[in-house]
Parts: sequence; C-alpha cells; structure tokens
Amino acid sequence: MHASPLRHALTLLSLSGVLLAALLVSLATGSVELPLAHIPGWLFNPDGSMEADVLHRLRLPRAGAAMATGALLALAGALMQVLLRNPLADPYVLGLSGGAALGALSALAVGASVLVVHLGAFAGALIVIVTVFGLAHHDLGRLETISSQDPSPRLLLTGVMMSSLAMAGVSLLLSLAPNERLRGMLFWMMGDLSGADVPGWVLAAPLALLLLLWPFGRELNLLLRGPGPAQMLGVPVRRLRILIYAVASAAAALAVATAGSIGFVGLVVPHALRLVLGNDQRLLLPASALVGAAFLLVADTLARTVAAPLQLPVGVITALVGAPTFIVLLRKGASR
Repeated sequence: MHASPLRHALTLLSLSGVLLAALLVSLATGSVELPLAHIPGWLFNPDGSMEADVLHRLRLPRAGAAMATGALLALAGALMQVLLRNPLADPYVLGLSGGAALGALSALAVGASVLVVHLGAFAGALIVIVTVFGLAHHDLGRLETISSQDPSPRLLLTGVMMSSLAMAGVSLLLSLAPNERLRGMLFWMMGDLSGADVPGWVLAAPLALLLLLWPFGRELNLLLRGPGPAQMLGVPVRRLRILIYAVASAAAALAVATAGSIGFVGLVVPHALRLVLGNDQRLLLPASALVGAAFLLVADTLARTVAAPLQLPVGVITALVGAPTFIVLLRKGASR
C-alpha cells in the first residue's frame, strides 16, 4: 500500500525525463542543427545569435504547441475511455474533430486570419459538445439511481451522427474551396503545427485539467466497475460523468483548435499505457499527458525533418506510427 505513491512518483519522474529528452532533440533538430550542449544556455540566456533566434522564434513555440496538443489529446482519450468504459474510445468519438474541422475550414474558406481559424475550430467543437451533451443529459441523469442502463451507447451513437453531419459539411466546403486555399485547408485537416504559436494559458491547460481531476482519482477508478456498483460505493455518478465529459471535451477542443485534426494520439497512448501501468487513473491520467506530449513532439520532429525541406502534416506521421502500433496493441491485449 505504501509503495504505490512512490511507484507512481518514480514512474512520472521517468516519463518526465523522456519528455525532456524529446524536447532537447526536437529543439536541436532541423534545417539548422543546434548543438545539444548549447541549447540550455540559449534557452535561458539568449545571446542574440542566429541560433538563439531560431530557437526562440521558431522551434520553441512549435515544440510548446506540440507538447500541449499531445498532452491534451492523450488526456482527453484517457477520460473518454473512462466515460464510455471502452478502451478503444478516443477524443473524436463524440464528433469533436468533425465539429472543429467544420468551424476551422469555414474560416479558412473565406481567408480568415490564424486567430479566427482557431476561434472557428473552437466554436465548432463547442457546438458539438453542447449538442451531444444536451441529447445525452437525460441518460446521464438517469444514473442518479442505480440502473442497469448505461448511457454510453446513446452517447456514442449521438457523437457518430454529429461527426457524420459535420464531415458532410467539411466535404462540401472542400469541394467549393478556391484552389489557392485548398492546400492549406487539406493540411489543417491532416493536422498541422507549422504555424502554431499558442498563448501561455493553453500551454498550462494540461496541468490545470490534471489538478482539477486529481481529487477524483478514487471515484474514477470506481466508475470503471460500472455506474451501478460505483453508485453503491458512494460515487456521485451523474456529477462525475458530467465532469469527465466536460474536461475531456475542453481538452479535445483546445487541441483541435491549436493544431487541427490529429488522430491516434488519444487512442494509442492511453491504451498502451493501460497495458503497461495498469488502470489506476491517479497514475494513468498524468502518465498519458506526459507520453502524449512526448509522442506528438517526436512525431512533429519527424514531420519537419524526414522529407526536408518539405514539411509533412504531423497527422500523417501519427497515423503512420499509430495505426500499426494500435494493431500490435490489440493483438497483445487479445492474447492476454
């Protein structure tokens, strides 16, 4: 019993070291190679050199955006898997990706600024969140009493229908878009960090959401047993599920608004960590955020270097890595 907090702390410390190593490699790698030994000095005491300028103006903002986006996607995926009690759920299962894509592409289609594109993505995701939540609210409320009916299927089907509706709008926009804007729209659809420069509050959002969830670690673990058993053990199921849905939706919406539609991070990272670390949410949620940040940071480094001077959409890298990895994880899980 007493070893568990120590084990959690050591695990999170190790994962933080992995993230730091990925960050240093990302900052050093690119069209201009930067010596690893000089990076800490340029970070904390820039000397006005070209290398320090590249580090602060180009690589550090992009690395920060990648880490924040990856952490938010992985955290949202882990929470969706708790909410739906389905290890194959991911942040986009309730239509958030489709709604955000429709909002962003609507702004891109009229040549709006980057800020307006981000606001459009966030607004599209928010509309889907409110719609799905409104349609599923009655089912979530039914969990105030011990019930054998689980709202997950209705929640999932509502999200799938909303996603289909949003993607129909996306297809219409792409078919009508002028040629000079079509490439940028397609890049955004595949996930793109090339122009991402997010404000500090977005960078701090993963930590803030984790601190919000920290007091509910025990209740999240009990909820995995099912709504009825959890309620019998004193868990306020309805309020907890509403909290999970709100936090996961906010995390996914922030990620999509920042970097577009990036798949597999929220699906593969929590699922893989669950196989390795177990299902204790007090460890799994912060571990997912750390590994998600490192995974997307490495993927973005590959996206801007593997075909240099061309830059690939980071969503292409996550799909190429994530899909085979997920197949392996499925086979490993089935063999247990």
